[in-house]
Amino acid sequence: MNRFEEKLRAHGRKLRRARLQTLQLNVGRKCNQACRHCHVDAGPWRTEMVGQAVAYRIGEWVERHRPEIVDITGGAPELSEFFRYFVETARAVGLHVIDRCNLTIIEEPDYADLPEYLAKHEVEIIASLPCYTAENVAKQRGQGVFETSIAALRKLNAVGYGANLPLNLVYNPIRPKLPGSQVELEADYKEVLGREFGIVFNRLFTITNQPIARFAEDLRRQGKTDEYMALLANSFNPATVDGLMCRTTLSVGWKGELYDCDFNQMLGMQMRNGKPLFLWDVTPKILEERAIQTGEHCLACTAGCGSSCTGALR
Repeated sequence: MNRFEEKLRAHGRKLRRARLQTLQLNVGRKCNQACRHCHVDAGPWRTEMVGQAVAYRIGEWVERHRPEIVDITGGAPELSEFFRYFVETARAVGLHVIDRCNLTIIEEPDYADLPEYLAKHEVEIIASLPCYTAENVAKQRGQGVFETSIAALRKLNAVGYGANLPLNLVYNPIRPKLPGSQVELEADYKEVLGREFGIVFNRLFTITNQPIARFAEDLRRQGKTDEYMALLANSFNPATVDGLMCRTTLSVGWKGELYDCDFNQMLGMQMRNGKPLFLWDVTPKILEERAIQTGEHCLACTAGCGSSCTGALR
């Protein structure tokens, strides 16, 4: 039994899937950036990307089962040749679509039309911006990324994002610590970005760094792995369990394989039922009440105010 399961048992809690609300598609590992906190270990050199046969099978499943939300992530999801196919397939049957955008992709020459395209299809944007200062963003994402992100945000504002269309930003701590108050950080972001750059957005989501992939490498290099895991365990908050994203979100890999969450996907914890499961093997109904696979990394989602793909849980 891992430490997370021990915490659940100590508080008399069990973790099982509820009704499916969000289908999260990880379309591949390729990205135009290589951020230090990236749990996907994405980068320009990665080649794992969804192919045509898998993309069309996913599209058929979406049309048939119609989850409320289709959440498209990566890597930089826009680099997938099937990104727009997924957007248009989901929107054609009335589903809400989220693009998890790194912002800098908008400034790449081949993707300059993204703001207009996303606005046309009323796609919600959840964009990574780990701080409102250039210095701190550079530490996580590289020199010049902050300035490029600001340019992209201005283009999104120009087509209605942050006003008529939803634009949400994501904060990750730079150091091995828990995020601060989401409400207070959102107020700080809005004040600084508005005053300094004239940028508006809707909400800020605070996300706890997962002790996997590059962030885990940094922890090991600094000799802080045990300290960070102790922080997560000691900050366990049972009130976050019911709101965990793994209860209502289904994560799909670039080969169509299934996971309880994107973090489990990066650890290779594929869902099984006597054999590895793929999206086309299941229906939303048969997943309800299914036990969720866990590991010690799950402590990051239940520490403090909790953490999910849509920010704090409490």
